[in-house]
Amino acid sequence: MIVRNWHGRVPLSKSERYLALMREVALPDYKATPGNLGAWCLTRPEGDVVHFEMLTFWIDLAAIRGFAGPDPDRAKYYDFDAEFLLELEPFVRHYEAVSA
Repeated sequence: MIVRNWHGRVPLSKSERYLALMREVALPDYKATPGNLGAWCLTRPEGDVVHFEMLTFWIDLAAIRGFAGPDPDRAKYYDFDAEFLLELEPFVRHYEAVSA
């Protein structure tokens, strides 16, 4: 299993609306993609900024390409992201998940 980790920072004043969009748009989009095994949105306030981490779980890189496009290391953004995010980080991180 591959874990995809995306990070973004949103001003505190916009964080509740952004979280609502993650629930309404992003999480369902991840989960509807063939090969997705689950998706979680984590938040962490830090002063006047809220960090968002999207952890998604995939069967393989081909499934991630079905979601993100031909370069799975590139972040995928929605039309509304530029209105909320302090920067559009270009890359995500992938991890191999191993269980005992």
